[in-house]
Amino acid sequence: MYQFPIGVIIDSFRTDIKTAVKKAAEVGAQGIQVYSTRGEMAPENLTTSKRKEFASLVAENGLVISALCGDLGGGGFTVKENNPDKIKRSKDILYLAKELGTDVVTTHIGVVPEDVNHDRYKILQEACHELAEFADSLEAHFAIETGPETSAVLKTFLDSLESKGVAVNLDPANLVMVTGDDPVGAVYNLRDYIVHTHAKDGRQIWYQDPEVVYGIKKPVIIRENSFEELPLGEGDVDWPKYLAALEDIGFKGFLTIEREVGDNPEEDIRNAVLFLKKQLA
Repeated sequence: MYQFPIGVIIDSFRTDIKTAVKKAAEVGAQGIQVYSTRGEMAPENLTTSKRKEFASLVAENGLVISALCGDLGGGGFTVKENNPDKIKRSKDILYLAKELGTDVVTTHIGVVPEDVNHDRYKILQEACHELAEFADSLEAHFAIETGPETSAVLKTFLDSLESKGVAVNLDPANLVMVTGDDPVGAVYNLRDYIVHTHAKDGRQIWYQDPEVVYGIKKPVIIRENSFEELPLGEGDVDWPKYLAALEDIGFKGFLTIEREVGDNPEEDIRNAVLFLKKQLA
């Protein structure tokens, strides 16, 4: 029914790069995403020859690169004095992405405030304007991962940039687990910006301020986790409606499986591929 290719974040296998790429092919994925903010895949550690070796490894396993992950942590781009270095590093990662054959770098920018007059809103706008201009020059995208704010708030922010250089990596589980937002509604709200998606599932246990979840503010009271990530199909993402919405808006990109918890990630990823193939049939 649907034509979405399936990808895997190879870091989810929790093994070395070469083994993870092979496992991605073995479980039936068509593409991979990899973290490029640390270790051997960071731009500063990946020499020209190593870049060629990695690209060859991916191709030899019949895969393509759906995106790189450029999430630099530390509140994203919400701390103004940290942004010059983070913007430079982000640009280096996007250069690497283009060299490896993908136009997408996914990232968290921090929690976008609802109030457009909030100081943090302006700080994020300034950083994202520069990132968007750079991405546009390369015909590429920095894709903000959904979750820290509702899709309506994110759309208003993106509209203010007047560019598609900063776009969206839609993670339906993050919306469900953190904001309680509807992933189907998010597809339609963000339809002009979605360039990549994460296939993940989960459930909100109790609502916690997203600014606490994403480390912008400290919790007043320490409690148990406010959400849980679950295997695909076992959480509160309505996959039939969600996939139908992606089809309806004409999305043609990847559903890239992300598994951040669990004792047997390889089994969970293999089952996730089977789950998605059944949904897409």
